[in-house]
Amino acid sequence: MPSRFRNLASAAVLVALTLLAYLPALRAGFVWDDDLHVTQNEVLRTWPGLVDIWLRPGAILQYYPLTHTSWWIQYHLWGLAPLGYHLVNVLLHGASAAVLWLVLGRLRVPGAWMAAAVFALHPVHVESVAWVTELKNVQSGFFYLLALLGYLRWGLADDAEPAGGRRIYALSFLSFACAVLSKSVTCTLPAAVALVLWKRGRLAPDRILALVPLAVMSVAAGALTASWERRYVGAVGPEWALSLPERCLVAGRALWFYAAKLAWPVDLAFIYPRWTLDPHAWWQWLFPLGAVSVLVALAALRRRLGPAPLVAALYFVVTLGPVSQAENFVDNPFVRLVFELRRGTSGSGSACPPRI
Repeated sequence: MPSRFRNLASAAVLVALTLLAYLPALRAGFVWDDDLHVTQNEVLRTWPGLVDIWLRPGAILQYYPLTHTSWWIQYHLWGLAPLGYHLVNVLLHGASAAVLWLVLGRLRVPGAWMAAAVFALHPVHVESVAWVTELKNVQSGFFYLLALLGYLRWGLADDAEPAGGRRIYALSFLSFACAVLSKSVTCTLPAAVALVLWKRGRLAPDRILALVPLAVMSVAAGALTASWERRYVGAVGPEWALSLPERCLVAGRALWFYAAKLAWPVDLAFIYPRWTLDPHAWWQWLFPLGAVSVLVALAALRRRLGPAPLVAALYFVVTLGPVSQAENFVDNPFVRLVFELRRGTSGSGSACPPRI
């Protein structure tokens, strides 16, 4: 009991720290495309609208039905009072930090609680937590971490442990489904789980087989999102038709961009200046070649450094995969289109860095 109490207290402190840090956000209102998703979104108003969220193509801008269902519930709880929407975002982010602490603890990562506190308070999360529309980020992140915790508890368990693994697996699968229905970028979870199991020497055939349903759901979610955004969001045209060399440049540069913002979170912005892509400029190839070189070096030094650095780097690359592809590079293509229409920008041969 004392141990359980300490765990609850530690988790509560993480949530309290998050709430304290984001007190200014609770006084904020609606911004940018909150009108399209919440304040002027007619499907949130009625019971038929709830059905449309799930079943009528084009009823919502992006097919993240669980996120829109959350907004539907919130609208019927407190209308258009922004405090409730911001409070939900903040509490979900705090809960994610608590779950991350449990994940790191199960992996026996030193300083797990402090790492979770850094996650809770890191400036790169401010946009997602303080912007009502980005509920899709904090909600999908919470379910992603919950699913990861369950799969690690199941996948790293000793064979001698009592039955109950099926229940844990089922709950984890349900959490993963909730994650991809909140935002499909979480489809990278199966690959992330496989990396962790491989590092721990637990990637046995039965574990691989159990990951197949997750992989199927991931592929389906990615295909549905790509099709939906081409058909209903307008993610088509010259700006989305980058060549293979340009895609490589974008992917390589995105890795360093994210790493730099995580290590030194300064000059954070709503949307960043566009990159000019030129496959003929030799220096632009330093980004993807540098990323590959780091992975090769970590693989070559695996015996000396251990597998952890390589697995961490691969996890970083895999997790950024969906947003480093040209067609989905900005995690909300509709926001990008709105931005261009309102600001009058264009960008043939260029690409925006991802929103942080």
